[in-house]
Amino acid sequence: MTMASGLRAACQRAPGKTALRQGGIERSFGDLMRRVDHVTHATIRDLGLRPGDNAAIIARNCIEYIELVCGLPEAGVAAATINCRYAPVELEAVCADAQVRVVFTDAATEAVVRAARLPRDVRVIVIGPEYEKWLEQGNEPVPRPYVDESDTWCIPYTSGTTGRPKGVLLSHRSRSLVSYGAAAEFGCFSSDDHFLAMTPMSHGGGLAFPMAALLMGGSAEIMDKFDAEAVLDRFMHGGITGVFMVPTHFHQMFSLDESVLARYRRPPLARIISNAAPLPQVLKEKIVEYFGENRLFEIYSSTEAGLVSSLRPPDQLRKTSCVGLPHAFTEVRIVGEDGAECAPGEVGELFSRSPFMFSGYWNKPVETDGVFRDGWVSVGDMAKRDGDGYIYIVDRKKDMVISGGVNIYPREIEEVLMTHPGILDAAVIGVPDEKWGERLRAFAVPREGVSLTVEAMVEHCTGRIAAYKIPRELRLVAALPRNANGKVLKTDLRGIA
Repeated sequence: MTMASGLRAACQRAPGKTALRQGGIERSFGDLMRRVDHVTHATIRDLGLRPGDNAAIIARNCIEYIELVCGLPEAGVAAATINCRYAPVELEAVCADAQVRVVFTDAATEAVVRAARLPRDVRVIVIGPEYEKWLEQGNEPVPRPYVDESDTWCIPYTSGTTGRPKGVLLSHRSRSLVSYGAAAEFGCFSSDDHFLAMTPMSHGGGLAFPMAALLMGGSAEIMDKFDAEAVLDRFMHGGITGVFMVPTHFHQMFSLDESVLARYRRPPLARIISNAAPLPQVLKEKIVEYFGENRLFEIYSSTEAGLVSSLRPPDQLRKTSCVGLPHAFTEVRIVGEDGAECAPGEVGELFSRSPFMFSGYWNKPVETDGVFRDGWVSVGDMAKRDGDGYIYIVDRKKDMVISGGVNIYPREIEEVLMTHPGILDAAVIGVPDEKWGERLRAFAVPREGVSLTVEAMVEHCTGRIAAYKIPRELRLVAALPRNANGKVLKTDLRGIA
């Protein structure tokens, strides 16, 4: 059960069928599989890499990205998928941590990669003519190593929202089973489906979902950047049946002119999967109203835990600020500080256990031990369950504010701020306070022409949340700092006076 073997099985079923499309370029399953094999052979023959070595992909979304993440691991070489928006010093640090032997990049990213002080023996191959010439080294088969399904397939790096990025070891087996889980749950990964891949492939869902489309015998269309109107046009005219989006995409989409939005309203899109950051309820309602009912899935997952829970379309407006029920084959526990299981309504740390989990952090045994507890994994999210067993993510454990000895969860406050008609986006953090230990500070992106004041914010929150949860400080910003997955970088906000 390796990713390439799954792709090979799909190829045998329909070698002439289009697997991938990007702009005017198409790859049939047969062509894709042939090039994947060439990547494997060239990795062994030309690069001389051996099982246990690591490569890096630092590039925008492209067809070659799929070729590399399937071909390199068949040589026993794990692919570290690294954010191409990193600065040179960040790339240098991550490549050093992953101990990469070769870097695959693209023309748009090459200058940043070259500016990073990589070791002299690290080879850089640029996707384009240089890559095609390198691929020719794999024309002749060479003996391959045995690759087990428990071996590492790829190493995405965490977003670094709470510290230095860490390499997440994902096995062939765990990601193959994610594909099966996605196909069973979302209903847009059959051989008849066409998936739009536009979220960066360097991140979990951005790569997992187009791979699921291919392994199930469907097809994927790749976009190398998000353009709100272009995406809506593909929804309406491109035969797209499924898409993975993050909250930032929806914010940008609904910022388009009303005449543009009216043109693409209710496209023939079967499924929308949202993840990476919580969908504010007010935004969720707008999505359902615009795209139609029975389309939106909001899932809770992490690179480390894989699929954890899913809120299905019929529950989107029935269960407010909810992430649904556990996925199949996924067990969930919500545990208090005393280690006991929390009763319905009580807040505790969420742990999950499933075959979708990661194998650990690359070269970080202490950090690995910190997220596992007796075979269960937690990434530090605080949650609660209702009487029906539905899960609600309250906040990140590390984002919780303790003011006057009371635990305050910023996400609850952010949900209320987002219902203010003059606020486009909002975030809340805790800042040091001599009297209370911490106090609340709100950051808001106001709508154009709106003059937002602290007094107006307090008035809006009064009666909606308890008085001690209402921020008394407000900073207006043009945009909240977010990573490529849409998560707010609260570490950056703490640097704003």
